[in-house]
Amino acid sequence: MLVKTKGASLFGMDAIGIQVEVNVSMGQGYCIVGLPDTAVKESLHRTEIAIKANGFQMPRTKLVINLAPADIKKTGPAFDLPIAIGILAASDQIINSAVLTDYLMMGELSLNGALQPIKGVLAMAIYAKEAGLAGLIIPSINAAEASLIEGLKVYAFDHLTEVTNFCNHPASFTPFQQIEIDNETPITYPVDFAFIKGQLQAKRAIEIAAAGGHNLIMVGPPGAGKTLLAKTSISILPEMSHAETLETSKVYSLVGKLSSSTGLMQTRPFRNPHHSLSAIALVGGGSIPQPGEISMAHNGVLFLDELPEFSRATIEILRQPMEAGFVSISRSRQTVEFPSRFMLFASMNPCPCGYFNHPQKACTCSPSIVGKYLHKISGPLLDRIDLQIEVVPVTYEELTNNSIIESSLTIRNRVQKARTIQLNRYAKRSGINTNAQMQSYELKEWAQLDNASATLLKMAMEQFHLSARAYDRIIKVARTIADLDGSKDIQNQHISESIQYRTLDRAGWGQAY
Repeated sequence: MLVKTKGASLFGMDAIGIQVEVNVSMGQGYCIVGLPDTAVKESLHRTEIAIKANGFQMPRTKLVINLAPADIKKTGPAFDLPIAIGILAASDQIINSAVLTDYLMMGELSLNGALQPIKGVLAMAIYAKEAGLAGLIIPSINAAEASLIEGLKVYAFDHLTEVTNFCNHPASFTPFQQIEIDNETPITYPVDFAFIKGQLQAKRAIEIAAAGGHNLIMVGPPGAGKTLLAKTSISILPEMSHAETLETSKVYSLVGKLSSSTGLMQTRPFRNPHHSLSAIALVGGGSIPQPGEISMAHNGVLFLDELPEFSRATIEILRQPMEAGFVSISRSRQTVEFPSRFMLFASMNPCPCGYFNHPQKACTCSPSIVGKYLHKISGPLLDRIDLQIEVVPVTYEELTNNSIIESSLTIRNRVQKARTIQLNRYAKRSGINTNAQMQSYELKEWAQLDNASATLLKMAMEQFHLSARAYDRIIKVARTIADLDGSKDIQNQHISESIQYRTLDRAGWGQAY
């Protein structure tokens, strides 16, 4: 007897429908065809034990399982459930096999029949709705993320026997109820700018970066507060829109890191990988392409602490994703794209010992060593970083000052207002939400300079030998500063402040102090 159930396979950020055909006929032997990987091939052993452990009978005749279309690689253990249900239906142990064609079902089986969590449920739920299926059958722990897709019935179960009972009597079960997200209670953060003494210029630069979606690098000695400033930046970022929440949650669903209680990302991601990570870990990839750190930081911050300690070949790969907003990974059988619209925050010491240009401590590095250390970061990569600032040590007077310091909430309100201005400005342009995402040809429309500002920028270009890309980015940052000021036009002081944030572009920076 031939029975068909519906499953799904992950292809990049999306799910592709897979038809699981199970045929029980005369003969001997079990087999799975249709480009299964090792985890899918092992499914027969798991399903056989789970079926027997729950009082069902495993067919003793020939069993052939086909995963169609046969030219797409099937990966992971999530095919256990549709295979097991297909076997039971093909051997007449499920009486209502008509239900099998109406629902997409996926889940990993334990040997006792318990359902284990799977990855990529959000993408599967989106596919099920677009395909017009009646609903989705998944493990209970994945129900919250699937329920984010409105208009889709989600049936969540903990055990194989519950799924068989549903297949026999679907009318006696009710769909999983979508969790109501509490949008009234403000999100709290473990860090706050009110706890950071001094560093007014660095705080200002981070506020500008957060308001316009700009990249930022901080250069300074050990203990100046670079890492703390970067980690605190997440507390001033505006809340994600519904579209951004779904995009980011979809990435985390693919790697199985979504919250089982809420089913979505509630805050913008902040990724802080160790400098030993590989190029594949950073941008994504593998034989079966998976998202990397830059995609995990989508709509949030990717913080690279001690940037020169990273492999130069690894961080140079960032250049294309930083510009494009996505990363394309090609393999012999497929090419997939993962989103990578992130803000790059980086920090570094000015030299190997860390005390070059320190006001109190002497640097023990020779000029050649300092230059070699600084040149670990290539010019093209630095050119793509909008805000470049020098972080100086905090003085004793600043540390012991008990005056009230501006909180993250106050700064976040200013950032949110600036972001709202940008959303309204770019409302008719798809793919643009912040000033940093503007293309060069769009600057004339939204970032016009008056004569005084243009003259000042010309002088900076000639004195610091800035590139055309630096020219564009100075204007974009100035546009953000103007938005923070509530100014319709870019004024002279906005361009002046923006130029100050190109510290590392200055000729001979390493020897200028």
